[in-house]
Amino acid sequence: MSDGRSAADLPLPGGNFRLFITRLGYQGLMSLGLLENPVTRTKAVILDNARMVLDDLTMLQDKCAGNLDPDEQEHLDKLVRDLEKAYAEVERQAAEAIE
Repeated sequence: MSDGRSAADLPLPGGNFRLFITRLGYQGLMSLGLLENPVTRTKAVILDNARMVLDDLTMLQDKCAGNLDPDEQEHLDKLVRDLEKAYAEVERQAAEAIE
Protein backbone atom coordinates (compact mmCIF):
# COMPACT_ATOMS: atom_id res chain seq x y z
CA MET A 1 0.00 0.00 0.00
CA SER A 2 1.35 3.41 -0.86
CA ASP A 3 0.43 5.07 2.48
CA GLY A 4 2.72 2.79 4.51
CA ARG A 5 -0.04 0.48 5.75
CA SER A 6 -0.05 -3.23 5.14
CA ALA A 7 -3.00 -5.54 4.60
CA ALA A 8 -2.70 -6.53 8.28
CA ASP A 9 -3.53 -2.92 9.24
CA LEU A 10 -6.90 -2.99 7.48
CA PRO A 11 -10.06 -4.17 9.24
CA LEU A 12 -11.46 -7.52 8.22
CA PRO A 13 -14.87 -7.35 6.54
CA GLY A 14 -17.79 -8.92 8.31
CA GLY A 15 -21.56 -8.81 8.42
CA ASN A 16 -22.01 -9.51 4.71
CA PHE A 17 -23.99 -12.69 3.99
CA ARG A 18 -22.55 -13.26 0.50
CA LEU A 19 -19.02 -12.86 1.82
CA PHE A 20 -19.79 -15.16 4.76
CA ILE A 21 -21.02 -18.03 2.60
CA THR A 22 -18.22 -17.45 0.10
CA ARG A 23 -15.70 -17.91 2.92
CA LEU A 24 -17.45 -21.17 3.83
CA GLY A 25 -17.24 -22.18 0.18
CA TYR A 26 -13.49 -21.57 0.17
CA GLN A 27 -13.17 -23.79 3.23
CA GLY A 28 -15.06 -26.49 1.36
CA LEU A 29 -12.84 -26.14 -1.71
CA MET A 30 -9.71 -26.35 0.45
CA SER A 31 -11.09 -29.47 2.15
CA LEU A 32 -11.67 -31.02 -1.26
CA GLY A 33 -8.05 -30.32 -2.20
CA LEU A 34 -9.12 -27.98 -5.00
CA LEU A 35 -7.59 -24.86 -3.43
CA GLU A 36 -4.29 -24.46 -1.67
CA ASN A 37 -4.45 -23.72 2.04
CA PRO A 38 -2.89 -20.23 2.29
CA VAL A 39 -1.40 -20.99 5.71
CA THR A 40 0.23 -24.35 4.96
CA ARG A 41 0.64 -23.75 1.22
CA THR A 42 -0.51 -27.32 0.60
CA LYS A 43 -3.51 -29.05 -0.91
CA ALA A 44 -5.13 -31.88 1.00
CA VAL A 45 -8.37 -33.81 0.60
CA ILE A 46 -10.24 -34.02 3.91
CA LEU A 47 -13.66 -35.33 2.96
CA ASP A 48 -15.05 -35.16 6.49
CA ASN A 49 -14.35 -31.41 6.62
CA ALA A 50 -15.83 -30.89 3.16
CA ARG A 51 -18.97 -32.80 4.21
CA MET A 52 -19.24 -30.64 7.34
CA VAL A 53 -19.07 -27.44 5.27
CA LEU A 54 -21.70 -28.78 2.87
CA ASP A 55 -23.94 -29.75 5.78
CA ASP A 56 -23.52 -26.26 7.28
CA LEU A 57 -24.39 -24.57 4.00
CA THR A 58 -27.41 -26.85 3.53
CA MET A 59 -28.54 -25.99 7.05
CA LEU A 60 -28.23 -22.29 6.19
CA GLN A 61 -30.36 -22.89 3.09
CA ASP A 62 -33.07 -24.45 5.24
CA LYS A 63 -32.91 -21.94 8.09
CA CYS A 64 -32.74 -18.89 5.82
CA ALA A 65 -35.50 -20.00 3.41
CA GLY A 66 -37.69 -17.01 2.64
CA ASN A 67 -35.42 -14.55 4.46
CA LEU A 68 -32.76 -13.86 1.83
CA ASP A 69 -32.93 -11.41 -1.03
CA PRO A 70 -32.98 -13.12 -4.45
CA ASP A 71 -29.29 -12.43 -5.09
CA GLU A 72 -28.26 -13.96 -1.75
CA GLN A 73 -30.48 -17.00 -2.30
CA GLU A 74 -29.12 -17.56 -5.80
CA HIS A 75 -25.55 -17.25 -4.54
CA LEU A 76 -26.16 -19.75 -1.72
CA ASP A 77 -27.97 -22.21 -3.99
CA LYS A 78 -25.21 -22.08 -6.61
CA LEU A 79 -22.51 -22.48 -3.99
CA VAL A 80 -24.19 -25.57 -2.55
CA ARG A 81 -24.74 -27.09 -6.02
CA ASP A 82 -21.14 -26.46 -7.07
CA LEU A 83 -19.70 -27.87 -3.84
CA GLU A 84 -21.97 -30.92 -3.98
CA LYS A 85 -20.82 -31.61 -7.53
CA ALA A 86 -17.15 -31.15 -6.61
CA TYR A 87 -17.58 -33.31 -3.49
CA ALA A 88 -19.12 -36.13 -5.51
CA GLU A 89 -16.27 -35.98 -8.03
CA VAL A 90 -13.52 -35.99 -5.38
CA GLU A 91 -15.30 -38.79 -3.51
CA ARG A 92 -15.54 -40.81 -6.75
CA GLN A 93 -11.84 -40.28 -7.45
CA ALA A 94 -10.94 -41.34 -3.91
CA ALA A 95 -13.01 -44.52 -4.27
CA GLU A 96 -11.35 -45.33 -7.60
CA ALA A 97 -7.91 -44.85 -6.06
CA ILE A 98 -8.74 -47.46 -3.40
CA GLU A 99 -9.85 -50.08 -5.95
